[in-house]
Formats: sequence, structure tokens, C-alpha cells
Amino acid sequence: MDRRTLLTTAAMAAGLAATGTAALAQSKTKVGFILVGPKNDGGWSQHHYDSAMVMAEHFGDAVEVVVQESVPEGADSERVMTQMALSGVQLIFTTSFGYMDPTVNVAAKFPNVYFEHATGYKTAPNLSTYSARFYEGRAIQGHIAGKMTKTNKIGYIASFPIPEVIRGINSAYIHAKKVNPDVEFSVIWAFTWFDPAKEADAARALIEQGCDVVLQHTDSTAPQAAAQAAGNVITFGQASDMSDYAPFPRVSSIIDNWAPYYIERVQAVMDGTWTSVMTWDGIGPGMVEIGEISSAVPDDVKAEALAMKDAIANGSYHPFTGPLNKQDGSPWLAEGEIADDGVLAGLDFFVEGLTAEIPS
Repeated sequence: MDRRTLLTTAAMAAGLAATGTAALAQSKTKVGFILVGPKNDGGWSQHHYDSAMVMAEHFGDAVEVVVQESVPEGADSERVMTQMALSGVQLIFTTSFGYMDPTVNVAAKFPNVYFEHATGYKTAPNLSTYSARFYEGRAIQGHIAGKMTKTNKIGYIASFPIPEVIRGINSAYIHAKKVNPDVEFSVIWAFTWFDPAKEADAARALIEQGCDVVLQHTDSTAPQAAAQAAGNVITFGQASDMSDYAPFPRVSSIIDNWAPYYIERVQAVMDGTWTSVMTWDGIGPGMVEIGEISSAVPDDVKAEALAMKDAIANGSYHPFTGPLNKQDGSPWLAEGEIADDGVLAGLDFFVEGLTAEIPS
């Protein structure tokens, strides 16, 4: 074989190899995740990341996962989404409420890319939304908090005044008040999802006000550390178990289990069956889990909390069941009446008894 033939054969082999590599690359489903905080924040973003890794393990070499962490809500997120779409990502999960409008904008520019937005309410033919009924877990936390507080003062670190957060505060308060009529709630608005310094300051401020229970709808473990330093304050994990602080001060937690949803939606892209949906699941379907109730909780209180969990899961109890009034005393739900999903999805008021204000 002469030199020219050798070169031709080598070129053909290289071409075949390149074609095979390209075909292999194209056969993979490329999935992107945009996180509002660090992937190791110990809370919300980490649990999305961990769930993405469970999904990746499930599919093995059939998927390629791209993760962009600590992306601010707003213009920065729109830029990151655009870059992901341009890079060939076929399915993009945007995992924070403030990504909603940027996701809508980018989805309109890339009609052949699928988008999934967490906790929002706007959809499009190539845009779905998914969220969890966190308020179900807040009901259980409220019950435990109302039973365990000695000062009758419970603090709540709130992130942003959006329905998801307002629902959680209401649910926790309703169920604390049911078991302890003397309970009072103090709410501090942090206006951040993840800022350990701000979260720690908020926790310390609540503790200085006499709160011996601190709940949070922010993502870091800083409130847990502040409570641990105080020595006599209980807390609850947010979005992930935060079990490093168990059995005290963290006595239980709300855990977000996104992995089954991620597997289902990636599979739909692979199968060509993906359609735009709105998913809002809770304890029953397993999207919301209750972390282990620690030994710091009395046995009878634990049993009551678990009974409530079972009742919510099987549908025999709904956390927003009347009689309930709005904060101004006007009627909301009559005796035995259950709030419908439409009202809950846009909830913008506190229930009667809460003295905190919702920022405009």
C-alpha cells in the first residue's frame, strides 16, 4: 500500500471516528439546571443538585448534565438560560421563583428547547411549571413548634413576600395556634433566598425577641448555627434535612424530593412525549418529605405530628380547612370548607391572629 493510499485510509478512518463521536454526542440528552445558590448550600439549591445527580445516575451515559450555580434572579439568569440553549441543552430546569419571567422570555426565543420552571405559574407550549406543597410540611412544623415552645414566641425567617412563602407562614401559624392558643409569631423578611450572614442576623434578632422556636424559608444552615449557639432554641430544616444539627436544635425538616420528577421529565424528552404541564405535589405523592423527628421531641408530640402527616398524605386532612378568617377579621373559609388551589396558588394575605405585615 503506497503512502497516498495510507493517507486516504487514515483520513477515512478519522472521518468515521468523528462521525461516530458526533452521533454518540447527539444520542445523549443534554439537561441543564440553573441554581439560585451554591450547589452545596445545605438547603434548596443543594437538594435540586442532588436530585439532578440521582437523575443522572438513573440514565447513566444517556444524559449529559450541565449545572450553573449561584445565578442571580433577573437579567443574569436570562443570559445563562440563553447560553445553555445555544450550547445544545435540550431541557432546562430553572429552579427559583424569580427566574419566572426570564424563563418565559428565553422559552419564546427557543421553541425547540424544553423548559421547566420551579415554583412559578406561567407556562408556554415548551414551558412547564413544577412546585411542591411545602405548606403541608409547615403544618406539621407548626404543630411541633406550638407544642414545644416555652416562651409562646415563634420566629419565622421569610425570604420574599410571594404566595409560596405566605402559604407557609399561614400554615405554620394555624397549626401552632391550634395546639397553643397563646402562641405569637414574629416574622422577619430577609429578601434573599441565600445569604448566611443575613439569615444568621435574622435568627439572632428573633432569639433576642424571646423566640425559642425559629422556622425559616431561606436556604442556608446559618439559622441552625445561630440557634445552636443560643442553646435553648429549636429549629427545622428547610428544603433538605440539615441533619448535622439534629437532634437539637433541628428537630425535623421539610425535604424536597425532586428526583422522581426530574427522571419522569427527562424520560419524556427522550421518548418524544414531553408536553407542557403544571405539577403541584405534596406529601402524598412524595414530593414533600418530612425529615426524621428527633429525640428532642416528646413521644406524644411526635405521634401527633406523624398522624397529621398520614392524614395529609391520604387526603383526609387539608391544612387550610375552615373556619378561618383573614388577618383583618373578614371571613375566608367557613367551618369545614377547604381552600381551593386557585386561591392558595395566589395567596397574598395572612390569616387572623398574625400581626406581621406583608411588604408590598
